[in-house]
Amino acid sequence: MSNHISPPENHQIPTLNFDHLEVFSALGRGSKGVVFLVKAENKRLALKVILRESIETKEVKDDEYRRVSFEQGVLSRFEHPLFPRLHGILSTDKVVGYAIDYCPGRDLNSLRKKQLEEMFSDDIIRFYAAELVIALEYLHNQGIVYRDLKPDNVMIQENGHLMLVDFDLSTNLPPRTPRFSSPSPRLSTPTKKERSFFAFSGFCNSGISPDDSVSRSSESESSGEKSNSFVGTEEYVAPEVIAGNGHDFAVDWWSLGVVLYEMLYGATPFRGSNRKETFFKILSEPPSLVGQTTPLRDLVRKLLEKDPSRRINVEGIKGHDFFRGLDWDLVVKVSRPPYIPAPENYEISKIDVEKFVHDIFTDNSNMKTNDQINNGNFNVF
Repeated sequence: MSNHISPPENHQIPTLNFDHLEVFSALGRGSKGVVFLVKAENKRLALKVILRESIETKEVKDDEYRRVSFEQGVLSRFEHPLFPRLHGILSTDKVVGYAIDYCPGRDLNSLRKKQLEEMFSDDIIRFYAAELVIALEYLHNQGIVYRDLKPDNVMIQENGHLMLVDFDLSTNLPPRTPRFSSPSPRLSTPTKKERSFFAFSGFCNSGISPDDSVSRSSESESSGEKSNSFVGTEEYVAPEVIAGNGHDFAVDWWSLGVVLYEMLYGATPFRGSNRKETFFKILSEPPSLVGQTTPLRDLVRKLLEKDPSRRINVEGIKGHDFFRGLDWDLVVKVSRPPYIPAPENYEISKIDVEKFVHDIFTDNSNMKTNDQINNGNFNVF
Protein backbone atom coordinates (compact mmCIF):
# COMPACT_ATOMS: atom_id res chain seq x y z
CA MET A 1 0.00 0.00 0.00
CA SER A 2 1.31 3.42 -0.93
CA ASN A 3 2.26 5.60 2.00
CA HIS A 4 2.54 8.95 0.31
CA ILE A 5 0.07 11.57 -0.78
CA SER A 6 -0.17 12.44 -4.43
CA PRO A 7 -3.03 14.12 -6.24
CA PRO A 8 -4.82 11.85 -8.69
CA GLU A 9 -3.87 12.53 -12.28
CA ASN A 10 -6.02 15.26 -13.83
CA HIS A 11 -8.12 15.31 -10.67
CA GLN A 12 -10.42 18.32 -10.83
CA ILE A 13 -12.70 19.29 -7.96
CA PRO A 14 -16.13 19.69 -9.60
CA THR A 15 -18.39 22.64 -8.96
CA LEU A 16 -21.77 21.64 -7.54
CA ASN A 17 -25.09 23.39 -8.01
CA PHE A 18 -28.54 22.73 -6.64
CA ASP A 19 -29.99 22.04 -10.09
CA HIS A 20 -27.99 18.82 -10.22
CA LEU A 21 -28.25 17.80 -6.57
CA GLU A 22 -30.89 15.62 -4.96
CA VAL A 23 -31.36 16.61 -1.33
CA PHE A 24 -32.53 13.82 0.98
CA SER A 25 -32.37 15.21 4.50
CA ALA A 26 -30.60 17.47 6.96
CA LEU A 27 -28.24 15.34 9.03
CA GLY A 28 -27.07 17.82 11.62
CA ARG A 29 -25.89 21.30 12.39
CA GLY A 30 -23.02 23.07 14.08
CA SER A 31 -22.15 26.60 15.03
CA LYS A 32 -21.49 27.67 11.44
CA GLY A 33 -23.22 25.28 9.07
CA VAL A 34 -25.66 22.49 8.33
CA VAL A 35 -24.91 19.06 6.90
CA PHE A 36 -27.21 17.57 4.30
CA LEU A 37 -27.35 14.13 2.75
CA VAL A 38 -27.38 14.66 -1.01
CA LYS A 39 -26.90 12.71 -4.20
CA ALA A 40 -24.72 13.91 -7.05
CA GLU A 41 -23.97 11.76 -10.08
CA ASN A 42 -25.43 8.70 -8.32
CA LYS A 43 -23.20 9.18 -5.25
CA ARG A 44 -24.51 9.85 -1.80
CA LEU A 45 -22.47 12.63 -0.25
CA ALA A 46 -22.38 14.66 2.93
CA LEU A 47 -22.68 18.32 2.00
CA LYS A 48 -21.72 21.01 4.48
CA VAL A 49 -23.47 24.29 3.77
CA ILE A 50 -22.55 27.65 5.34
CA LEU A 51 -24.40 30.95 5.10
CA ARG A 52 -22.30 33.24 2.90
CA GLU A 53 -23.04 36.35 4.93
CA SER A 54 -21.54 34.71 8.01
CA ILE A 55 -18.26 34.42 6.11
CA GLU A 56 -18.24 37.80 4.44
CA THR A 57 -18.83 39.60 7.72
CA LYS A 58 -16.19 37.70 9.67
CA GLU A 59 -12.62 38.90 9.86
CA VAL A 60 -10.37 36.01 8.94
CA LYS A 61 -6.72 35.99 9.97
CA ASP A 62 -3.77 34.62 8.01
CA ASP A 63 -3.29 31.64 10.31
CA GLU A 64 -6.91 30.66 9.70
CA TYR A 65 -6.26 30.80 5.97
CA ARG A 66 -3.32 28.45 6.50
CA ARG A 67 -5.60 26.01 8.32
CA VAL A 68 -8.18 26.25 5.55
CA SER A 69 -5.51 25.74 2.90
CA PHE A 70 -4.18 22.71 4.74
CA GLU A 71 -7.53 20.95 5.19
CA GLN A 72 -8.58 21.69 1.62
CA GLY A 73 -5.30 20.27 0.35
CA VAL A 74 -5.65 17.14 2.46
CA LEU A 75 -9.16 16.42 1.24
CA SER A 76 -8.27 16.96 -2.40
CA ARG A 77 -5.06 14.89 -2.38
CA PHE A 78 -5.68 11.82 -0.26
CA GLU A 79 -6.04 8.52 -2.08
CA HIS A 80 -6.56 6.08 0.78
CA PRO A 81 -9.49 3.84 1.78
CA LEU A 82 -9.55 5.21 5.35
CA PHE A 83 -9.83 8.89 4.35
CA PRO A 84 -12.55 10.93 2.64
CA ARG A 85 -12.39 12.47 -0.79
CA LEU A 86 -13.45 15.99 -1.66
CA HIS A 87 -16.19 15.54 -4.26
CA GLY A 88 -17.27 19.06 -5.00
CA ILE A 89 -17.52 22.73 -4.08
CA LEU A 90 -20.81 24.62 -3.85
CA SER A 91 -21.14 28.38 -4.15
CA THR A 92 -24.23 30.56 -4.62
CA ASP A 93 -25.11 34.14 -3.76
CA LYS A 94 -26.44 32.97 -0.39
CA VAL A 95 -24.45 29.90 0.68
CA VAL A 96 -21.18 28.07 0.18
CA GLY A 97 -20.23 24.51 0.99
CA TYR A 98 -18.40 21.34 0.06
CA ALA A 99 -19.19 17.66 -0.29
CA ILE A 100 -17.26 14.63 0.88
CA ASP A 101 -18.02 10.93 1.32
CA TYR A 102 -21.11 10.09 3.32
CA CYS A 103 -20.66 7.46 6.04
CA PRO A 104 -24.02 5.81 6.86
CA GLY A 105 -22.63 4.13 9.97
CA ARG A 106 -22.18 7.51 11.64
CA ASP A 107 -19.34 7.74 14.15
CA LEU A 108 -17.59 5.34 16.50
CA ASN A 109 -19.21 6.97 19.51
CA SER A 110 -22.66 6.30 18.09
CA LEU A 111 -21.73 2.68 17.43
CA ARG A 112 -20.51 2.20 20.99
CA LYS A 113 -23.83 3.50 22.32
CA LYS A 114 -25.62 0.89 20.22
CA GLN A 115 -23.92 -1.84 22.23
CA LEU A 116 -26.74 -1.75 24.81
CA GLU A 117 -24.47 -1.07 27.78
CA GLU A 118 -22.00 -3.72 26.59
CA MET A 119 -18.47 -2.66 25.76
CA PHE A 120 -16.69 -3.68 22.59
CA SER A 121 -15.02 -7.08 22.70
CA ASP A 122 -11.23 -7.26 22.41
CA ASP A 123 -11.54 -8.63 18.87
CA ILE A 124 -13.70 -5.71 17.74
CA ILE A 125 -11.37 -3.23 19.43
CA ARG A 126 -8.42 -4.93 17.72
CA PHE A 127 -9.92 -4.37 14.27
CA TYR A 128 -10.80 -0.71 14.82
CA ALA A 129 -7.51 -0.06 16.62
CA ALA A 130 -5.57 -1.55 13.71
CA GLU A 131 -7.35 0.68 11.21
CA LEU A 132 -6.67 3.73 13.36
CA VAL A 133 -2.99 2.79 13.60
CA ILE A 134 -2.83 2.46 9.81
CA ALA A 135 -4.55 5.81 9.32
CA LEU A 136 -2.31 7.65 11.79
CA GLU A 137 0.83 6.05 10.39
CA TYR A 138 -0.21 7.19 6.92
CA LEU A 139 -0.65 10.75 8.16
CA HIS A 140 2.60 10.76 10.11
CA ASN A 141 4.55 9.56 7.10
CA GLN A 142 3.31 12.67 5.32
CA GLY A 143 4.40 14.90 8.17
CA ILE A 144 0.82 15.42 9.35
CA VAL A 145 0.00 15.44 13.06
CA TYR A 146 -3.74 14.84 13.37
CA ARG A 147 -4.24 16.30 16.88
CA ASP A 148 -7.96 15.63 17.26
CA LEU A 149 -8.45 11.87 17.40
CA LYS A 150 -11.71 11.04 19.19
CA PRO A 151 -14.66 8.73 18.46
CA ASP A 152 -16.71 11.60 16.98
CA ASN A 153 -14.11 12.02 14.23
CA VAL A 154 -13.98 8.32 13.36
CA MET A 155 -16.76 7.52 10.91
CA ILE A 156 -18.01 4.11 9.74
CA GLN A 157 -18.26 3.69 6.01
CA GLU A 158 -20.88 1.74 4.10
CA ASN A 159 -18.46 -1.22 3.88
CA GLY A 160 -17.89 -1.18 7.65
CA HIS A 161 -14.34 0.18 7.50
CA LEU A 162 -13.41 3.35 9.34
CA MET A 163 -12.89 6.80 7.89
CA LEU A 164 -10.89 9.48 9.68
CA VAL A 165 -12.31 12.97 9.14
CA ASP A 166 -11.90 16.61 10.19
CA PHE A 167 -8.41 18.00 9.67
CA ASP A 168 -8.94 21.59 10.78
CA LEU A 169 -6.75 21.07 13.87
CA SER A 170 -4.05 19.10 12.04
CA THR A 171 -0.65 20.54 11.20
CA ASN A 172 2.63 19.78 9.45
CA LEU A 173 5.89 18.66 10.98
CA PRO A 174 8.86 17.07 9.20
CA PRO A 175 7.76 13.57 8.10
CA ARG A 176 8.16 10.85 10.70
CA THR A 177 10.63 8.95 8.50
CA PRO A 178 12.71 9.92 5.46
CA ARG A 179 11.60 6.84 3.53
CA PHE A 180 9.32 8.65 1.14
CA SER A 181 10.53 11.12 -1.44
CA SER A 182 7.20 12.60 -2.46
CA PRO A 183 6.64 16.03 -0.92
CA SER A 184 4.07 16.42 1.82
CA PRO A 185 1.30 18.97 1.52
CA ARG A 186 2.54 22.00 3.40
CA LEU A 187 0.74 24.78 5.20
CA SER A 188 0.99 27.97 3.21
CA THR A 189 -0.71 31.34 3.14
CA PRO A 190 -3.01 31.41 0.11
CA THR A 191 -2.70 34.18 -2.42
CA LYS A 192 -5.47 36.74 -2.79
CA LYS A 193 -6.96 34.74 -5.66
CA GLU A 194 -6.82 31.51 -3.71
CA ARG A 195 -8.67 33.06 -0.80
CA SER A 196 -11.86 33.24 -2.83
CA PHE A 197 -11.68 29.44 -3.06
CA PHE A 198 -10.58 28.76 0.50
CA ALA A 199 -12.39 31.41 2.52
CA PHE A 200 -15.66 29.56 3.02
CA SER A 201 -13.93 26.40 4.21
CA GLY A 202 -12.71 28.05 7.39
CA PHE A 203 -16.13 27.35 8.79
CA CYS A 204 -16.31 23.78 7.48
CA ASN A 205 -14.75 22.24 10.54
CA SER A 206 -15.95 19.60 12.92
CA GLY A 207 -18.52 21.88 14.50
CA ILE A 208 -16.86 21.54 17.89
CA SER A 209 -17.89 24.29 20.27
CA PRO A 210 -15.50 26.03 22.67
CA ASP A 211 -16.97 23.95 25.48
CA ASP A 212 -15.86 20.74 23.79
CA SER A 213 -12.45 21.60 22.40
CA VAL A 214 -9.53 23.90 22.95
CA SER A 215 -7.65 25.74 20.28
CA ARG A 216 -5.23 28.55 21.03
CA SER A 217 -2.73 29.10 18.30
CA SER A 218 -0.59 31.84 16.86
CA GLU A 219 1.68 29.33 15.22
CA SER A 220 3.53 29.58 11.97
CA GLU A 221 4.09 25.97 11.07
CA SER A 222 7.57 25.91 9.63
CA SER A 223 10.05 23.07 9.51
CA GLY A 224 10.54 22.91 13.27
CA GLU A 225 10.32 19.51 14.92
CA LYS A 226 7.57 20.42 17.37
CA SER A 227 4.46 22.54 17.50
CA ASN A 228 3.57 24.79 20.43
CA SER A 229 -0.11 25.12 19.57
CA PHE A 230 -2.69 24.36 22.22
CA VAL A 231 -5.30 22.40 20.28
CA GLY A 232 -7.46 19.36 20.74
CA THR A 233 -10.48 18.09 22.63
CA GLU A 234 -9.90 18.26 26.34
CA GLU A 235 -10.50 14.64 27.39
CA TYR A 236 -8.24 13.39 24.58
CA VAL A 237 -5.46 15.98 24.65
CA ALA A 238 -1.95 14.80 25.52
CA PRO A 239 -0.11 16.04 28.63
CA GLU A 240 2.67 17.66 26.59
CA VAL A 241 0.08 19.83 24.85
CA ILE A 242 -1.23 21.02 28.21
CA ALA A 243 2.31 21.61 29.47
CA GLY A 244 2.98 23.78 26.44
CA ASN A 245 6.58 22.68 25.88
CA GLY A 246 6.03 21.59 22.29
CA HIS A 247 4.58 18.41 20.88
CA ASP A 248 4.98 16.09 17.92
CA PHE A 249 3.47 12.92 16.44
CA ALA A 250 3.35 11.25 19.86
CA VAL A 251 0.21 13.25 20.75
CA ASP A 252 -1.79 11.10 18.34
CA TRP A 253 -0.69 7.88 20.04
CA TRP A 254 -1.79 9.32 23.40
CA SER A 255 -5.22 10.10 21.92
CA LEU A 256 -5.39 6.58 20.49
CA GLY A 257 -4.83 5.29 24.03
CA VAL A 258 -7.75 7.38 25.28
CA VAL A 259 -9.99 6.10 22.46
CA LEU A 260 -9.07 2.46 23.17
CA TYR A 261 -9.65 2.98 26.89
CA GLU A 262 -13.08 4.41 26.11
CA MET A 263 -13.91 1.48 23.85
CA LEU A 264 -12.88 -0.90 26.64
CA TYR A 265 -14.50 0.81 29.63
CA GLY A 266 -17.18 3.08 28.15
CA ALA A 267 -15.67 6.28 29.55
CA THR A 268 -12.53 8.33 29.05
CA PRO A 269 -9.76 7.80 31.65
CA PHE A 270 -9.16 11.35 32.92
CA ARG A 271 -12.47 13.15 32.84
CA GLY A 272 -12.94 15.58 35.72
CA SER A 273 -15.81 17.74 36.86
CA ASN A 274 -14.41 20.66 34.88
CA ARG A 275 -11.61 21.40 32.41
CA LYS A 276 -9.12 22.30 35.12
CA GLU A 277 -9.63 19.00 36.94
CA THR A 278 -9.47 17.05 33.67
CA PHE A 279 -6.15 18.64 32.78
CA PHE A 280 -4.81 17.99 36.27
CA LYS A 281 -5.68 14.30 35.97
CA ILE A 282 -4.10 14.07 32.53
CA LEU A 283 -0.90 15.59 33.87
CA SER A 284 -0.66 13.76 37.18
CA GLU A 285 -2.84 10.65 37.50
CA PRO A 286 -2.28 7.19 35.97
CA PRO A 287 -5.18 5.61 34.08
CA SER A 288 -7.29 3.20 36.09
CA LEU A 289 -6.98 -0.06 34.17
CA VAL A 290 -9.43 -2.14 36.15
CA GLY A 291 -9.43 -5.88 35.49
CA GLN A 292 -6.87 -8.57 34.92
CA THR A 293 -3.75 -7.77 32.94
CA THR A 294 -4.33 -8.37 29.24
CA PRO A 295 -2.42 -7.39 26.09
CA LEU A 296 -5.04 -4.71 25.39
CA ARG A 297 -4.70 -3.13 28.83
CA ASP A 298 -0.91 -3.27 28.51
CA LEU A 299 -1.08 -1.48 25.15
CA VAL A 300 -3.38 1.20 26.57
CA ARG A 301 -1.00 1.73 29.49
CA LYS A 302 1.94 2.18 27.11
CA LEU A 303 -0.04 4.59 24.92
CA LEU A 304 -1.02 6.62 27.98
CA GLU A 305 2.60 7.13 29.06
CA LYS A 306 2.79 10.78 30.12
CA ASP A 307 6.37 11.23 28.96
CA PRO A 308 6.18 11.38 25.14
CA SER A 309 9.80 10.26 24.81
CA ARG A 310 8.89 6.99 26.57
CA ARG A 311 5.47 6.52 24.95
CA ILE A 312 5.16 3.55 22.63
CA ASN A 313 5.67 4.44 18.95
CA VAL A 314 4.18 2.98 15.79
CA GLU A 315 6.75 0.20 15.48
CA GLY A 316 6.14 -0.82 19.08
CA ILE A 317 2.38 -0.66 18.58
CA LYS A 318 2.35 -2.81 15.45
CA GLY A 319 4.66 -5.33 17.13
CA HIS A 320 2.71 -5.44 20.39
CA ASP A 321 1.20 -8.68 21.66
CA PHE A 322 -2.30 -7.25 21.22
CA PHE A 323 -1.76 -7.41 17.46
CA ARG A 324 0.11 -10.72 17.44
CA GLY A 325 -0.57 -12.63 14.23
CA LEU A 326 -2.25 -9.67 12.49
CA ASP A 327 -1.43 -9.20 8.81
CA TRP A 328 -1.32 -5.41 8.57
CA ASP A 329 -1.44 -5.42 4.78
CA LEU A 330 -4.82 -7.16 4.82
CA VAL A 331 -6.64 -5.10 7.45
CA VAL A 332 -8.23 -2.57 5.08
CA LYS A 333 -9.17 -5.42 2.72
CA VAL A 334 -11.31 -7.29 5.26
CA SER A 335 -14.63 -7.99 3.56
CA ARG A 336 -16.71 -8.31 6.73
CA PRO A 337 -15.77 -5.75 9.39
CA PRO A 338 -17.45 -6.09 12.81
CA TYR A 339 -20.35 -3.81 11.90
CA ILE A 340 -21.96 -3.18 8.52
CA PRO A 341 -24.48 -0.32 8.46
CA ALA A 342 -27.98 -1.36 7.45
CA PRO A 343 -29.17 -0.18 4.03
CA GLU A 344 -30.94 3.15 4.15
CA ASN A 345 -33.96 4.32 2.20
CA TYR A 346 -34.25 8.05 1.85
CA GLU A 347 -36.86 9.95 -0.07
CA ILE A 348 -35.93 13.11 -1.92
CA SER A 349 -36.79 16.08 0.26
CA LYS A 350 -38.33 19.36 -0.76
CA ILE A 351 -35.97 21.24 1.55
CA ASP A 352 -34.99 24.66 0.28
CA VAL A 353 -31.38 24.38 1.44
CA GLU A 354 -30.59 28.09 1.24
CA LYS A 355 -33.72 29.08 3.20
CA PHE A 356 -33.20 26.25 5.67
CA VAL A 357 -29.67 27.38 6.51
CA HIS A 358 -30.66 31.04 6.57
CA ASP A 359 -33.53 30.40 8.98
CA ILE A 360 -31.36 28.43 11.37
CA PHE A 361 -28.62 31.04 11.64
CA THR A 362 -30.71 34.21 11.52
CA ASP A 363 -33.92 33.24 13.33
CA ASN A 364 -34.37 33.42 17.10
CA SER A 365 -36.14 30.07 16.94
CA ASN A 366 -32.85 28.26 16.32
CA MET A 367 -33.45 25.64 18.97
CA LYS A 368 -36.82 24.66 17.54
CA THR A 369 -35.34 24.42 14.09
CA ASN A 370 -32.40 22.43 15.38
CA ASP A 371 -34.71 19.90 16.99
CA GLN A 372 -35.93 19.02 13.52
CA ILE A 373 -32.44 17.87 12.57
CA ASN A 374 -31.50 14.29 13.45
CA ASN A 375 -30.02 14.30 16.96
CA GLY A 376 -28.74 17.86 16.52
CA ASN A 377 -25.41 16.21 15.78
CA PHE A 378 -23.00 17.91 13.40
CA ASN A 379 -20.22 15.36 13.57
CA VAL A 380 -21.76 13.18 10.87
CA PHE A 381 -18.59 12.92 8.77
